[in-house]
Amino acid sequence: MAARDSSKSTLYIGGLDDQVTTQVLHAAFIPFGEITQIEIPPDPSSTAPHRGFGFIEFDLPADALAAQDNMHLSELFGKTIKVNLAKPLKGGSGLGGGRGPEKAIWADEDWLKKNVLGDEAPAQEESGEATSTPARGPTTS
Repeated sequence: MAARDSSKSTLYIGGLDDQVTTQVLHAAFIPFGEITQIEIPPDPSSTAPHRGFGFIEFDLPADALAAQDNMHLSELFGKTIKVNLAKPLKGGSGLGGGRGPEKAIWADEDWLKKNVLGDEAPAQEESGEATSTPARGPTTS
């Protein structure tokens, strides 16, 4: 059996109200098929519980398409949600796809500092990485 392409079974859900949780998304989308993973990225730059979007991965691509057909432009907590097939991240990483790290890119603090918070040079001393100062070899006297 060939490896499953998670990009065809993962949905992007946009326009989420602050009240929406993974449990709410699970309850709303479970009628369409077995759900293997739900992610709602947190919003570290505000007091909001999340960034207003999430991802749902179904076991079967047909289930994802059925959910998209039925839930796109529907209402959840008074807000119209957008449901589309998720586009894979550049570099081939995706939800459960086995083609990259399983950790979401927005879960990486350095990535958030650079791309969301606008900090061009994340602190490297905390992680123990080498600084940009060139290393010098041993001196002889």
